[in-house]
Amino acid sequence: MKVLLGIGGSEDSLYALEQAVARAMAAGDDLTIAIVENPDSTMDEEELRTRVDAVLETEGFDAEVVSLSGHPGSQLLEFAEREEFDRIVLGGGETSPLGKVQLGSIAEFVLLNAQTTVTLIR
Repeated sequence: MKVLLGIGGSEDSLYALEQAVARAMAAGDDLTIAIVENPDSTMDEEELRTRVDAVLETEGFDAEVVSLSGHPGSQLLEFAEREEFDRIVLGGGETSPLGKVQLGSIAEFVLLNAQTTVTLIR
């Protein structure tokens, strides 16, 4: 399966990175990691790339890493469609005190507009 993981530097996306790499290794998936601009993150692209590289090296897994600029949700969807990914994976979704899932703006945009399957890792 051809999988696209979008990460923007939030703790949720870093957790999703670890989970997506483990899943891709177990399933034999072809994983591409897209670093997107996230205005809510304190990490810059270089710091995020360093974290991605560290996870890939620790796990001994080879994945393509790309950087997308512009509106993160739109860029992820355009890239996923252009490159014909089977699945988009995102981190996110906190549970409110009432038990409802609250999504970040990037995850919400992708979930509402994707033409392919989206997996949300929480």
